Amino acid sequence: MAAVRIGDVDAFPENQGVRVDVGEHRVAVFRIEDTFYAIGDRCSHAEASLAEGEVFDGDVECPRHGSEFSLETGKPGALPATQPVPVYEINVVDGDVMLVIGEDQT
Repeated sequence: MAAVRIGDVDAFPENQGVRVDVGEHRVAVFRIEDTFYAIGDRCSHAEASLAEGEVFDGDVECPRHGSEFSLETGKPGALPATQPVPVYEINVVDGDVMLVIGEDQT
């Protein structure tokens, strides 16, 4: 596993997604108060950017067809998506936001 610095805490607005590309990984990062979440940015149904979706109650809504994905588990909670998106670990160290990429994440 490798941790990659993706920005300062202040670079991530609250309750909005920010798309981050790290190598082949396209990741949607969300800041909810002091907690950060990172999930795969591509909706498993229609490839839309989840970073562009609306955040509510711990989920993000796909802007294209309305599927909802848990920011904690990546699992869809509403159709038409049926497959989860990857979930990434995020650590904040001295104001730096670090994204952890594992070998098994695609």
